Amino acid sequence: MQQAKIWDADTAHRYDTPGTGMFAPEVLGPTVDRLAHLAGEGAALEFAIGTGRVAVPLAERGVSVTGIELSLPMVERLRTKADDATIPVIMGDMATTVAPGKYTLVYLVYNTISNLLTQAEQVECFRNAARHLAPGGRFVIELWVPELRKLPPGRAATVWQSEPGYIGLDTYDVLRQHVVSHHFRFDETTEAKLFRSPHRYIWPAELDLMAQLAGFELETRHADWTGAAFTAESRSHVSVYRIPETQ
Repeated sequence: MQQAKIWDADTAHRYDTPGTGMFAPEVLGPTVDRLAHLAGEGAALEFAIGTGRVAVPLAERGVSVTGIELSLPMVERLRTKADDATIPVIMGDMATTVAPGKYTLVYLVYNTISNLLTQAEQVECFRNAARHLAPGGRFVIELWVPELRKLPPGRAATVWQSEPGYIGLDTYDVLRQHVVSHHFRFDETTEAKLFRSPHRYIWPAELDLMAQLAGFELETRHADWTGAAFTAESRSHVSVYRIPETQ
C-alpha cells in the first residue's frame, strides 16, 4: 500500500467532514490556537498539509502557511478552499522535500509521521524539519501512543472503535513496529466499505531520540492540544521540539 495510492481522489473527497470528527470545533479549535501561538510573528510550514484542515483556519488567523504534500488529489481539494497565493504547496514527501524560506514553526499533526514506514525515513523527517527552521524554531508532532498493552497474547489485532455504522481495528506486526488500520463503514445492507492505511508506530522515547539526532531538544509534551498532562494512561501526545537559539 503506497501512500500516494492510498490518498487518492476518492479518499480526498471523503476526507473532509466539516463540523464533525477531526473537523469538530472542539478538536480543531485547540489545535489552531496552539499552533498560532507557537508560530508567533513568523511563518509556519505544514508537513503533509492534505486538504488544509489545519492550514486554512491557521492562515485565517493571520499566520503565513506553506505546505508540503505527496498527494495531488488532496491538494486539489485544498485548492477549493485557498489558492496558491494564500497557501503555497510544494509537491513531494515530507522526509526529503524542501520548501523555500525559513520558518518559526514546522508542524505534523494527526499521527501522520507514522505514515513513513521505516525508522530511517522518520529520522529524515526530523532532519527535514530542522533544515527549515530558524534558530529557536519549533517542530510540533501530534501522535498516538502505541496501544500494545491492549493486544492479548497470541492475538495480532485490536478493535479500537466500534459504533453504529463503523468499526475500526488495527493489525500489528510487532517485529517491525508496523500496524495497519482498517476502517469498516457499513449500513443496513450486507455491503461494507473498507479503507486501510499502513503505519510505523513510534514510542515517545524513540521519538525523542529521533529529535536529538536532528539537533532538537524536547520543550514540552502534553496529552492533547489544550495542555492536559501527559501520563502513562495517555492515548496520544502533542510534543514540541525546539532548535537551540545557537548551535
